[in-house]
This record gives sequence, structure tokens and C-alpha cells, in this order.
Amino acid sequence: MLQVQQLAFQHGEEGLLSNLDFVVYPGQRMAVVGRNGVGKTTLFNLLMGRLSPSLGDVTYPKEWQVGYMAQETDESMRIALEYVIDGHQALRRVEAKIERTEEPNQLATLHGQYEDLGGYESHARAGEILYGLGFSQEDTGKPFREFSGGWRIRLNLAQALMAPSDLLLLDEPTNHLDLEAILWLEKWLKGYQGTLVFIAHDRAFLDSTATHVLHLAGGSGRSYQGNYSTFERRRMEQLEQEQSLQAKRDAQARHIQQFVDRFRAKASKAKQVQSRIKALERMQTQASLQIDSDYRVSFSEPDKVSNPLITFRGLDVGYGETTILNQISQTILPGARIGVLGVNGAGKSTLLKALIGELEPLSGSIERGTHSKVGYFAQHQLETLDIKDSALNTIQKHYPGLTGQEARDYLGGWGFDAGMISRPINSLSGGEKARFVLALLASERPAMLVLDEPTNHLDLDMRDALAIALQSYSGAVLIVAHDRDLLEKLVDEFWVIDEGRLLSYEDDIGDYTGLRQADAKIGSAHTSELEPSRKSQRQERAQHRQSLSDLKAQLKQVEKAMEKEGKALASVEARLADEDTYQGLSADEIQELLTQAARQRKQAEMLEEQWLVLSGELETLQSGVS
Repeated sequence: MLQVQQLAFQHGEEGLLSNLDFVVYPGQRMAVVGRNGVGKTTLFNLLMGRLSPSLGDVTYPKEWQVGYMAQETDESMRIALEYVIDGHQALRRVEAKIERTEEPNQLATLHGQYEDLGGYESHARAGEILYGLGFSQEDTGKPFREFSGGWRIRLNLAQALMAPSDLLLLDEPTNHLDLEAILWLEKWLKGYQGTLVFIAHDRAFLDSTATHVLHLAGGSGRSYQGNYSTFERRRMEQLEQEQSLQAKRDAQARHIQQFVDRFRAKASKAKQVQSRIKALERMQTQASLQIDSDYRVSFSEPDKVSNPLITFRGLDVGYGETTILNQISQTILPGARIGVLGVNGAGKSTLLKALIGELEPLSGSIERGTHSKVGYFAQHQLETLDIKDSALNTIQKHYPGLTGQEARDYLGGWGFDAGMISRPINSLSGGEKARFVLALLASERPAMLVLDEPTNHLDLDMRDALAIALQSYSGAVLIVAHDRDLLEKLVDEFWVIDEGRLLSYEDDIGDYTGLRQADAKIGSAHTSELEPSRKSQRQERAQHRQSLSDLKAQLKQVEKAMEKEGKALASVEARLADEDTYQGLSADEIQELLTQAARQRKQAEMLEEQWLVLSGELETLQSGVS
């Protein structure tokens, strides 16, 4: 087991951690959570021995192998597949000995060791991991240095998963992953047999993966059994015991209830309504935990809004001669809450760039309303900041009407204290830089927000504050995000990009992830078999979606027929229950009425049986069984 006893770490005059105790047993998966800056990464460095504690001990069995995901991305000439296998250092050592050895008996022993270490399956295993994390077969042969920063981090994660380990430490493994890769990683980690300690800010990932939670706050920490939602409930109970929060909770509840009421009045899809309301009701629990948050964020309301905001028809979008999106058409209305889904590389960011005018369409038309100002957030905007300037100077240049104190107050609401706003921007962490770009965007009064992965690097408190701020914002929101919790709380309508097409998705994010998890079953294929099978996989997915669509259409027809038949039967039965009927009609007419009622009852029963059969088939198909 991993045991931490009375651990303390002093950084200068500031004590980041003090008197920290927790234990993690083999098979347990402990999530380390807390706001940015509380010492999560410092704890990881202490666990790995990169830092020495001021006091206390970190102990685990000497024979344990420790795996971790490297955050640095040094240049390497290794191709991706070999780079991942390099994570298995014991295997590489045996390979090196085999190359140097000529003596037959020693070679036989080394080849036996090579087999025991899984050497003959190493390329297939590395290929499976790469494929699960979103790499194509072509990618596996590319040199490491040809990948961008986010993809290099994925390669580091793949290397950590490839390495045999008894203790695995993962620091924000989901930051650069799309939804499909996150779902694959969840499944992989659930099958991991060792001791897992990880940092993450994705609530759905935490709920699915964690068996225990270590919450760091105020220099200390407390461990909880269960997933993140269980931790939130227990922590809320503790807070309520320590202080009276009911009045603030009621105020926050009324605020959230407005979202529920607005969505109930607006939404037409019963299943989406229920899914969305459940997500918003979960915010009632999270509201208690938000009360002691330092974040006070909001997005300024637009002055004027066109209706519609944007309409595009027959749009082809791509780069040069390569078309990514084919003949896509949609309309964005004021107040829309649209989530864009699709596998990695499908063209989600490409669509967003076309809509904001950053990428000129290859063909088709885009009509923008007179009052359709767009506020755009993307990760690359972090690189456009003057990193030598301070946050305070930058915000005042961006909004010259703000006084110094107003600028300080405004940045304070976004979690920047007096020390942080005076430092150069390049000294801020990734999460702090992302918060700062959002703060710049929030007061521009756009009619529509276009957000490309806005939650990367943000801590959970900030994600919750962002969800509430976006709910309150009256303009339209178009968002690409892998944070399922945020999508559940925010999005009314989903668009799916699939093989160059833009489709409306009628179900909720839970159904979509279920379909993606069903598709992920192909992840065990050998690397050499991946590319030839992708066409058939796409065909299977298309058939799956078509079958779902056909079943739903049949269900709707049956439901309409049931409603019509039910009304007709109710009318006949009402006449038969009325005494005046027997006095005003002849015996033959009454008999005809009785016959009609019997016929309609039989028809209603047949429709009900048909409905039950179709519902069962739909449930089976949605569960991923084929």
C-alpha cells in the first residue's frame, strides 16, 4: 500500500502542505482534488521523490514500480510507436542485452525474459493504446517531434500506460483528450490492477473512475471513500454542520430553478428535458460547495441581438484542396445552447473557425445578422497574450474605462489575488491563463459565445462557476467541450460531425457517450488491423444510428396511433357509460356501439404490445448490444 504520514512541505515562508495523512491500497483509484494552487502537483512531486518533505514520510513497498505521466515534452526523433514502447524500460534493457550478446545460452535466457515481459506483443499493445488515445495508424509511424504540444502530452500518457507499474501517478491526464479518448481511458483505468493516484478536473471522469477522493484545502487534506459526487455530498453535510448555509443555499437554489423553468418551457424533447433537469438539480448540491468559492464570474449581456444570429447553407469547409465538412447547413438563434460533438479530427474546431470568420468557406453561404458579435475562446489564444505584461495592465488596456480598483475587483472575481495580477502573465499557470482569457472575453458583450474547449486546465470550482455564468448569459452559446458535466448543465441542442456531415442529435450526452463506448470495443484490435477495419466500423456505426433513427420513428408513429385510438375509445366508452345513450338509441345501434368499443380495445392492446416490443428493441440498441 501507499502510505503518507504527517506529510508537510514548506516553500519559502509559505507552507503548502501540513500534517497530511492518507493510505491507498492496491486496486483503489484515488483522485486528488482541490482548487488550483493548493498543492496537488507538489504532492505528486513528493510521491515521486522529486521533492523532499519538510516533515513526514511517503512509504510503499521497495519492489513497487512507479509509473507516471511526464508533463515535459522534450524533442525526440523516435517514432510514436517506439516512443510509447520506451515506457517499458525493463523490456528495452533486455532488448539492448540481446543486441550485445552472442553466447547461445545467454541469448536463450534473454529471449525467455523478453517473452515474459510481453516483448512479442509490445507493438500490438502500444498500437492499441495509441488508437484508444485518438492516434491513427499513420500517426504511429510519425516522429515525436512532428506532433503538437497537446499530442505530445498524449504520447507521454500512452508511455505511462505502456509501462508496467504497481503505483501509477497521472497529473491531469484528460486535459488534452477529446471525449472518445476520455471514455477509452476510463475503461483502461478501471481495469488497472495497481494503485492509482490521479489529478483531474473533469467531474464525469472523476465520478466514473475514482473509488476514493483526497480533498486538499488550507494546507491539509481529508480522504473520502466513493466517487466525486459522493465526496461532494459528504463535504456539503460537513459544511452545513459547521455553519448555517440555508439562506445562501435558498438564494442559489432560486437562481438555478430559473434555469430549470426556462428549459422546461423551451425544450421539446422529453428525454433531453429529464436529463437536463437532473443535471441542473445536481447543481443544487454543488451550490452549497460554491458558496465558499472565491469565484464571482459572469458574462456581460449583449446590447442588441439579431434574429437569427447566423445562418449557413450548403457550406464546404476545409484547407486548400482538402474538404473537411461537406454541404452543411444550420441556423443559430438567440439564446441557443449548442454543443458540437464528434470524434477527434472530425472537424469541430474547423466548424467554429468558419463561423467566427477565421476560416473562409470553400463554397456555400454564411449570413450573419447585423447584431451578431461573436466572443471566441480557444486554447491558442493563450499564446497571443503579451506574456511580459501583467494581468492588471492587460485588462486595463483591454477595457480602458475601468479604474485601477475596478480592474482589481473584476479580476478578483475571476480568482486573481493582489499578488497574481501584478506578476507577468508568463508566470501564471495554465489554468490561471485560461481564466484570464475568459475574463477578457466576459465583458465584451457579444451576442454569441463560441467556446473551443474552455475548461482545459480549469479546476472544478471554476468549472462550476463557469457553468452558472453561462446559464445566466442571455446570448447564444456554441461550445466544443469534453467535459460531460458542463454539457449536461448547459446544452439544449447537440450537433454531431460525422464523416464530413453536420447532423442534429436528438438524444442527450449520456446516450451519445454510450454509443461511443460501444464503438470503443474495437480498441483491442491489433495495430496492423486498425486501418482496414475503420471503414467497416464507420459502416456499423452508421447502421447503428440508422437503426436507432428507424426505431424512434416507428415508436413515434405507434405513440400517435395509441393517442388517437385512446381518444376514440374514451369517447365511445363515455357514450356507453351515459344512461341517455340507452334511451335514445335502438338495440342495433347500441350493439354496434359495443362492437366498436371491443374492436378499439383490441386495437389499443395491439398497439400497446407493439410499443413494448419497439421500446425493448430500442433499449437494447442504445445499450450497445448488437
